[in-house]
Amino acid sequence: MNAILAIAKKEILDGIRNRWIVATTLLLAALALTLTFLGSAPTGTVGASPLAVTLVSLSSLSILLLPLIALLLSYDAICGEFERGTMLLLLSYPVSRSNLILGKFFGHLSILGFATVIGYGSAAIALGATGADISGWQSFLSMIGSSVLLGSAFLALGYLVSAAVADRGAAGGLAIGIWLLFVLIYDMALLGLLVVDQGKVITAPVLNALLLFNPADAYRVLNLTGIGGVSQFTGMAGVSQDAALPAAALLLALLLWTLVPLALTTFVLRRRQV
Repeated sequence: MNAILAIAKKEILDGIRNRWIVATTLLLAALALTLTFLGSAPTGTVGASPLAVTLVSLSSLSILLLPLIALLLSYDAICGEFERGTMLLLLSYPVSRSNLILGKFFGHLSILGFATVIGYGSAAIALGATGADISGWQSFLSMIGSSVLLGSAFLALGYLVSAAVADRGAAGGLAIGIWLLFVLIYDMALLGLLVVDQGKVITAPVLNALLLFNPADAYRVLNLTGIGGVSQFTGMAGVSQDAALPAAALLLALLLWTLVPLALTTFVLRRRQV
């Protein structure tokens, strides 16, 4: 446990030196505040509370931005150590390869979690300062927690890529490919299949499974279901109602998207020659 904490502390200090923490926090805060004040403008027309509209806006931002930030944090976590020649030094200490991965993961997750909580929290504070109704703050807290979980899933995918390739260039290319696949291409392909299929093969249970096979979709359905007055204006509202996935299943899917890639990363790294 001490080895994991020591490695996590090193990653956090590296994030401070490289200004990752400051940059990601300011970026998320700036975008969150922009969406809060601009996105809540039409609430009087659609009959939704400003907090609900802000929640949906930040959920959409999270789907696009948090996976990219997570992959940029993690894509060179393993192969970068090999390229710099520091992996042999790290493994010369009394630390196992699984502890090395967990330490790096928790360090990067701390950076991402801090930026998300402060960035999105500033939007909630600003909204409350304007006198807007924030009675649904529990949903907002749930959105922040699930956003961190979404980031952890893509951190784990980044580690798997980093352990499987030999150089940072290839890892960076694969990381961008993963982001494009899960955030953009997967949904376009799924919507195209739904239009062509007309419910013949892709029934509700099949759709449920397909949504769970994408962490971004699991996050989207989790945060856009049950938000009264706003979900009808989001692109996934109809899909989420047909899918009718319970929140527990969606959270479990996000957790498995974190644990399975981390386990595979440990397996790959143990077989890799130093």
